[in-house]
Amino acid sequence: MAASSDIQQRLTQLRQQLQQAGMAYYVLDAPIMEDAVYDQLYRELQALEAQYPELVTPDSPTQRVGDRP
Repeated sequence: MAASSDIQQRLTQLRQQLQQAGMAYYVLDAPIMEDAVYDQLYRELQALEAQYPELVTPDSPTQRVGDRP
């Protein structure tokens, strides 16, 4: 199924929001959103990427296995 530009924009937005939230939480120790909100956005991203696997990018938060020690 071909993804619309709205879906592509939403995926980009979700990835950016989650990456910013992760940086704020893990690196800066200054959370910018509640954990429940992060989890909700993450689940939305997972669902969209499952529906449109051709739009999964290597830098997506869903593709992160672990962080550098």
